[in-house]
Amino acid sequence: MCYSGPRMTKTIGYRDWRWQALWWHHFFLLWSTINGQTRYSIPEELKQGSVVGNLAKDLGLGLSDIFDRKMHVASEAGKQYFTVDAGKGELVVNDRIDREALCGQSASCVLPLQVVVENPLRSHRIEVEIRDTNDNSPSFPTQEINLKIPESVALGKRFPLESAEDPDVGSNSLKTYSLSKNEYFSLKFKDTKNGKAVPELVLEKPLDREKNALHQLLLTALDGGNPVKSGTCNIIINVLDINDNFPVFNENEFKVSLKENSTKGTFVIKLTATDPDEGLNGEVKYSFASRTPDFVLSTFEINDKTGEIVLKGALDFESSKSYLIDITAKDKGVPEMEGDCRVQLDVEDINDNAPEIVLTSKPSAVREDAPSGTVVALISARDLDSGDNGKVTLQLPKRSPFTLKPSFSNNYELVTSGPLDRESFSEYNIEITATDSGSPPLSSKKMIPVSITDVNDNPPVFTQPSYNVYLKENGVAGSILYSVSASDLDFGENAKLSYSILDSKVQDVSVSSYVYINSDNGSIYSMHSFDYEKLKVFQIQVQAKDQGSPSLSSNATVHVFILDQNDNAPAVIYPSSAALGSLSHQRMPRSAKAGHLVTKVTAVDADSGHNAWISYKLAEATDASLFTVNLYTGEVRTKRAVSEQDDSSQRLLIEIKDDGEPVQSATVTVSILLEDGLHEPILDLRQKAAEPSKKTGRITLYLILSLASVSVLSLVTFLILAVKCMRSSTSSGSCCMRRSDCDDYKNPNRNLQIQLNTDGPIKYVEVLGGDMLSQSQSFRSCMSPMSEYSDFTLIKPSSTTDFKEVISVLDASLPDSTWTFESQQVRE
Repeated sequence: MCYSGPRMTKTIGYRDWRWQALWWHHFFLLWSTINGQTRYSIPEELKQGSVVGNLAKDLGLGLSDIFDRKMHVASEAGKQYFTVDAGKGELVVNDRIDREALCGQSASCVLPLQVVVENPLRSHRIEVEIRDTNDNSPSFPTQEINLKIPESVALGKRFPLESAEDPDVGSNSLKTYSLSKNEYFSLKFKDTKNGKAVPELVLEKPLDREKNALHQLLLTALDGGNPVKSGTCNIIINVLDINDNFPVFNENEFKVSLKENSTKGTFVIKLTATDPDEGLNGEVKYSFASRTPDFVLSTFEINDKTGEIVLKGALDFESSKSYLIDITAKDKGVPEMEGDCRVQLDVEDINDNAPEIVLTSKPSAVREDAPSGTVVALISARDLDSGDNGKVTLQLPKRSPFTLKPSFSNNYELVTSGPLDRESFSEYNIEITATDSGSPPLSSKKMIPVSITDVNDNPPVFTQPSYNVYLKENGVAGSILYSVSASDLDFGENAKLSYSILDSKVQDVSVSSYVYINSDNGSIYSMHSFDYEKLKVFQIQVQAKDQGSPSLSSNATVHVFILDQNDNAPAVIYPSSAALGSLSHQRMPRSAKAGHLVTKVTAVDADSGHNAWISYKLAEATDASLFTVNLYTGEVRTKRAVSEQDDSSQRLLIEIKDDGEPVQSATVTVSILLEDGLHEPILDLRQKAAEPSKKTGRITLYLILSLASVSVLSLVTFLILAVKCMRSSTSSGSCCMRRSDCDDYKNPNRNLQIQLNTDGPIKYVEVLGGDMLSQSQSFRSCMSPMSEYSDFTLIKPSSTTDFKEVISVLDASLPDSTWTFESQQVRE
C-alpha cells in the first residue's frame, strides 16, 4: 500500500511547526531593485490579502496618486494574482498562488507585473518571485509494483523501479529512496541523462522459489524539506521458475526528435531486443510499459513484433516539449522474461503560432495639439513559439502620426510622432502588425481606435470675404437687408458662432444707428428707411466669433448700395423766378420770325438714371399755334412769325416730367409780353463783333492768353473725359459729369468763372460759382457747334443743392433787357 504525507513517526507537532514556518514566510517578505526594476519575493500559498510590498513608496508615488492616477496592476500570467490596496498603496495577494501550477519544475519562478498609472500614462514593471515551500510529498505513479523474477537470476541483477515525483523544487524536491530491511535485495541508483536517479532493486542473495516464492518490500521516497516529507510504495516480488534469459536492448536509453508538425504515421524509432534462449523463450514481443501515461499511449503506438514506434496523434511543442517512453520487451517463455529501455523524444518547435498583440491599457483620447511623444496606449506582444519563432516585431502603417516606443521585453508605448489635426482626422484606427522571425514568418494585426479631441485652432470663415447688398430706398424699417454666414471647422463649443457689427462711422454717425444684426444667424436688419439722395453707399464690418477659449474671430465687409426710387419730382432752376416759385416774365419783339428763341426752361431731378431723365411739354398756351417747347432741351421758340392779330400778352404752362415709375412732374408758367421796337439780339451781337474796336481787341487778347495757359492743364483731363462725355451725351448735346470724374470742379469758389470760345459766336461756356463744398457734383454744359445760339443748361445737381442759390446764367443771345435774371447772388 503506497501513501503520501509525513512519516507517522514524526506526526506529533509537525503541523504546528509547518504553519509557524508559513507565518514566518508571510511576514519575512523581501524586495529589491535591480537595474531600476522592483522585485519582491514571497512564499507560495499566502493567504488572500497578504501584503507583498508598499508599491506607492517603492515607486515614489503619493497615496493621492493611487486615486488620481488610477493605479492598477496588469498581470502577464493571465490571472490576477495581485491587486493594489488603494488605501495604503500596498501590493496584496488577490488569489491563491501555487508555484508548481505556475512554474512546474523550473528552478526560478518569477511573475512579471505591470503597474499602470494614468494622467500621464506610465507603466512600471515589477517582478514577484514565488519561493517554493515544502507543500508536496513525493509520490509514486502506482501504489504497488509487481515483479516476477525467476529463481535462476544471477546475483547482482538489477531491476528498475518506479521513480517517485515531487512537484517541489530545490531543497524541497525529491532527494533519496530507502528500502525496508530484507536479506535478498538492496537498493541502488542509476543516473540518467536528464540528471535524475532511478532506483533499482539489486539481487544480493540467490532466490529459492521452494523456500520463499513471494517477497514483499516497502520502497520509501524522501524529499529534502524541513520537516522531511515522504511517500511509499509496496513492492511485491513473485519468484518464477526457470526461463533464465531476459530480452536485452542494445542500449538502455534512446534519444530521438520530431518536428511538432509531424503527421500521423511518422516513423519515430525501431527498437531491437535480443534473447539468447531458444524457441518460445527466445521470441520477443514489444509493448509500452505498464506504467505508461495515457497521453503517451494516445500519441504513439508500437508494433509488438518489429519494435517500430510511429506517431499516432499530434505533437505540440507549446504543450509538451519532450516525451519519456518506457518500452518493455518480453519473451514467450514460462515464466515470461522481460527487458526494458527508455526512449526520450524531444519535440522540435516550428513556427505554428502567430504573435499576439495585447493592450495593457485602453487607448486614451488625445488633444489635437498634443506634443510629439505623448503616450496614447501601452501594448505588449507575445508569441508561444520559442527561439526565432518567438521573436516579435511590431509595425505601424507608413505616414501614421504615431509610433511605437519600446519600454522593456516586448512591451511598447504607443506615442504621437507628428502633428494631429482633428479637422482632417477626428479618429484614427491604428492597425498594428505583429510579425515573428520564423520561416515563413507569421503575423497578426490589431486595430486600435484613437479619438482626437478638438482644440480651438480654426477661426470662423465667411462664405465670402465681402458681400454686395442692393437695397431700394424708402424701405420699411426693421426689414432684413442680408444674411451673412460663416462656418468653423472646429467642433462643439469651438464651432458655435455669434455675429456682431464692428463699430464704424457712416456720415459721422455710428453704423449701429443704421443697422443691427442677429447674433445667432447673421441676419442684418435696417433700423430705419434709407434715402438714396442722402446716402448712396456705406459699409458694414461684420465679425463672426466662436465660443472657444481663447475665442477666434474673422471679419467680412458688407457693401450696402442704396438703389434709387423715383421719389423726387423735377425742380425748375431756370427761369430763376420760376425756380423761386413766382411767375416768369419774358419779352419778345413782334417782329420775331418762326424759330425765334423766346426763353429756355431748365429743370433737374434729384433722382438718378431713368428717374432723372426729363422731358418738357407745352401743356397750356394762350395761343398754342404760336409757341413750341423742345421735348429734351426745354427751349421755347416761335412756331410761326408773330402777327398783328396776336395778343400782346401770352401765357404758357409748361409741364416737366421725369422718366421714372410712377412719373413725377412739375409745371412752370411763363408770361410773354409782345412789344414793338425790340430787335433780335443775335444780329446786334454779330454786328458788334464785326466792328473792330480797341476794347474788343483787348478782351480777345486776354481770352487767348487765358485759354493758352489753361489748355495745357486741361488737355489730359479732356482726353480722359472725352469718351465719357460722348457716351453720356444725348441728342440735346449736353452731358453730365460727376465731381469725381473731373478734378477741375472739386473746389469751386464764389467767383464766376467763364470760359469762352472766342472764335465766332460763343459755342462753349463753362460756369463755376458759389460755395458748393457740400455738393458732390458740379455742372457742365456742352454745346454742339451746330447750335444756332450759344447757350447752356445745368444738368444733375447733387441731392443737397439748393436750387434757389444756384447761379442762373441766361442765354447769351437774349437781348440786354432780358439780363434781368442773368445773375443771382449766392447766399450762404
